[in-house]
Amino acid sequence: MKIFKIQLLLLFFTCQCFAQFPVAKLEQAYQNLINDEQAKYAITSLCVLDAKTGKVIFAKNENIGLATASTLKIITSATAFSILGKDFKYQTTLAYSGKITADGTLLGDLIIIGSGDPTLGSWRYEQTKENVILTGWVNAIKTAGIKKIEGAIIGDDRLFGTQSMPEGWIWQDMGNYYGAGTSALAWRENQFDIQLKPGGSTGAEASVQKVVPAMPYLKVINELKTGSTGSGDNAYGFLPPYSEIAYLRGTWGMGISKAGISLALPDPAYDAAYRLRDTLSRLAISASKEATTARRLHLEGKVLPAITQKLATISSPDLSEIVYWFNKKSVNLYGEQLLKTIAWKLDKTPSTRNGASAIINFWAAKGIDKNALNILDGSGLSPGTRVTTSAMASILFQAQKEDWFAAYYNSFPENNGMKLKSGSINDVSAYAGYYTDNKGNKYIAVININNYNGSGISKKLFKVLDALK
Repeated sequence: MKIFKIQLLLLFFTCQCFAQFPVAKLEQAYQNLINDEQAKYAITSLCVLDAKTGKVIFAKNENIGLATASTLKIITSATAFSILGKDFKYQTTLAYSGKITADGTLLGDLIIIGSGDPTLGSWRYEQTKENVILTGWVNAIKTAGIKKIEGAIIGDDRLFGTQSMPEGWIWQDMGNYYGAGTSALAWRENQFDIQLKPGGSTGAEASVQKVVPAMPYLKVINELKTGSTGSGDNAYGFLPPYSEIAYLRGTWGMGISKAGISLALPDPAYDAAYRLRDTLSRLAISASKEATTARRLHLEGKVLPAITQKLATISSPDLSEIVYWFNKKSVNLYGEQLLKTIAWKLDKTPSTRNGASAIINFWAAKGIDKNALNILDGSGLSPGTRVTTSAMASILFQAQKEDWFAAYYNSFPENNGMKLKSGSINDVSAYAGYYTDNKGNKYIAVININNYNGSGISKKLFKVLDALK
């Protein structure tokens, strides 16, 4: 009789335990999604964990590798926190070669030494804004007594090498702001703006009104047409790394409220050097040679001159602040810069491949199967990056145990009343993050659909996640 009562008691507690989790609701909501016409030819995966224990509450197709889109950023940022530390800062140094004469002439070059800071010249932080950076450099130059430069302004972009684009990125993305490539000397988030105006009728030529800032060294070839009213922004820039020609293709809709589009700087290090030279020129501090970069000097068979004296060092915001914007606004450039920085921190050549391998190896050491992490970039822009929802959920679970978790959690955007990082590229939509219901139950949820058709799929993914509410 006593054994029977114990069994009943165990059964009661077991039922209570499962009752607190909405397994049946998740099952039904997931079934509704995969039965939807938009998902007819899609692959859908869902993994929901108890955030307190890490136990699986509900999972379907959780071990199938899928294109992640920007949900990959939560893996990149968690790894960056772990390897670099939440207080990590980049440093950019202004220095000179040669010597300064008694009359204030620099017989040598000014050199901007990049270390991979993705925030240099960014508008997102007060201390990184372009005018703040340029003013700081000018003041350092004046303090050193330099009134004239018999030499060049050189952007030292050597650290990250010459391959700025991950190999898995697609042609349509490169050249646009969200497809900006990496640089050891990044500048203004490696982008610039083109203001556009639709023509008077559908099919007429859309015109370029202004390039901001002015890019006199870049030729823009406009092939844009005017789209119908309501068609919006379907304009793309085709501008390969290091090119001096940009093609604008696609349509710019009539009645559009946007001012224009943003393109990727083809050579950020050169633009940084160019802007400093231009600023100095306006202040009557001339440089006898044109702005250049370490890469360009190498192509000419020249070497970067030896540093004589450092003038100023600029520190970036700390990693917590960088990750905040990286995840909140899904800044692809930050992911690619962090990927190479991770490799550099581990004494590897700072390449995309080495950074991706470092991420995979880091989490493999914590028990996640390497084969569940097929990572080709740091931002998820590559459609070839494939990660399982199970692996992503496991990383989210392990992140809770770290001293950087508060900053990490704070970087997740609010989506559907939950702390979820979103991801979207062609026919891919995904969400990953945390949710606490009104009873205090904590969940980790990762949902991903690849190869769906039509639009508006996010609302249907949210309906599945609503089963947790």
